[in-house]
Amino acid sequence: MPMSKRVLIASIAACLVAGTAAAQKKYDPGASDTEIRIGNIMPYSGPASAYGTIGKAQAAYFRMINEQGGINGRKINFISYDDAYSPPKTVEQARKLVESDEVLLIFSSLGTATNSAIQKYLNTKKVPQLFVATGATKWGDPKNFPWTMGYQPNYQSEGRIYAKYILQHQPAGKVAVLFQNDDYGKDVLKGLKDGLGGRTAMIIAEAPYETADPTVDSQIVRLKASGADIFVNITTPKFAAQAIKKVAELGWKPVHILNNVSGSIGSVLRPAGFENSKDILSTAYFKDQTDPANAKDPGVVEWTAFMDKYYPEGDKTNSSNVSAYTTARLLVQVLQQCGDNLTRENVMRQAANLKDVDLGMLLPGIRVNTGPADYFPLEELQMRRFNGAGWENFGPIISGEIGS
Repeated sequence: MPMSKRVLIASIAACLVAGTAAAQKKYDPGASDTEIRIGNIMPYSGPASAYGTIGKAQAAYFRMINEQGGINGRKINFISYDDAYSPPKTVEQARKLVESDEVLLIFSSLGTATNSAIQKYLNTKKVPQLFVATGATKWGDPKNFPWTMGYQPNYQSEGRIYAKYILQHQPAGKVAVLFQNDDYGKDVLKGLKDGLGGRTAMIIAEAPYETADPTVDSQIVRLKASGADIFVNITTPKFAAQAIKKVAELGWKPVHILNNVSGSIGSVLRPAGFENSKDILSTAYFKDQTDPANAKDPGVVEWTAFMDKYYPEGDKTNSSNVSAYTTARLLVQVLQQCGDNLTRENVMRQAANLKDVDLGMLLPGIRVNTGPADYFPLEELQMRRFNGAGWENFGPIISGEIGS
């Protein structure tokens, strides 16, 4: 055979080998030709058990995806454990998911203190801690924790937005704050104080509570006695409902601002009483599924159909089920972008490469965007007011970017 022909054949063979190598599938623990194992930790019991519906709705969403053929032909195996909102239990469950279940990643685990307890462990193990279900600002620190990414607008930004509202609409007001005594509550409070700037003296009373407390009644009594006419309520659902009831019982009529993690009509405002909840202010970044004006919105129609078929026992007035739907949909987007390269490194690379992603239920104009140095997928909010039956959004979409 002439030399030129042998060289040509060798070159073709080399190209074929290189092409085959390039097309090879890449897997880390938790991924295979048929399966993607996803870990999750939720407070199905304990003081934050109202959030347990998030894990149930996410499981339902992944069942729907599996029925539709999975992700690039692979079925999702969603493994979700209860930690009762207790950090030591979270550590135990995270180790089980990583070392025994060998999940590809841990997704949407809930709680600031609980996620803080496992952040260093997961980053040391180089396991993605993806779309953490808490708005703590610390989840957007790719330089120090490259394996951890948040999802919702961060708490400090939310606090800053409330400060902007207070300064614009109640500049002579006196502020009382109820807050959960952990990283979550302190994060929102820091944003509020930062946003008030030189006007922090407007805050005349602060009352912390512990998640083990049976009620926050005594705190509300103290805050009312301060003479404040603005009440900033930084609480999780159980305590939010208690606070709203107690404020009404005492006949206190402050401007009432409620952090958005407790804005659910089903799990907070209805138990607290619609009349007691009237005129409460909060923020939102996704559509109100209970608003009749949204009944024909394509995103709401799609979400409602999902709930009817895959999670019929779920409460359609509970906004946690909307949040669960959007986060699950975003994870599917990331895994689809991964293609056949299902390594943990590529999961984080794709999570940090999301461009103008529409999740169906986000407010008009709000989209998911991330980058290698931007681990805050959502950074915008809109103010809203409860009218006694539903939420009414008002004002512009406000950038939640810290420093804006």
